[in-house]
Amino acid sequence: MKKQRQGKVISDKMQSTVIVETISFVSHPVYKKTLKRKSKFVAHNPENKAKLGDMVKIIETRPLSKTKRWKVVEIVKAADSELEAASQKPISKLLKKSKKKGAK
Repeated sequence: MKKQRQGKVISDKMQSTVIVETISFVSHPVYKKTLKRKSKFVAHNPENKAKLGDMVKIIETRPLSKTKRWKVVEIVKAADSELEAASQKPISKLLKKSKKKGAK
């Protein structure tokens, strides 16, 4: 049985490759606080169907390159709009731009 994961496409800048981020929740062994763990997987996207912001299902496969060991099986939910894709940018980058504009 091959491993399966579901996550969000956070980068689609490479040819036939996407980076998928999955989120899992783990309990701290001593303090029992629920912690959010994020993992990034480099996945093969042969037909370039998966775009930035899409929810996709990936499956384990043979090594396709140095870091690629996963393949996009299906697009669970497509990104609604460009706004959702634009929201993927880290807030720190947006703040840096606004500070530069205000400094003039």
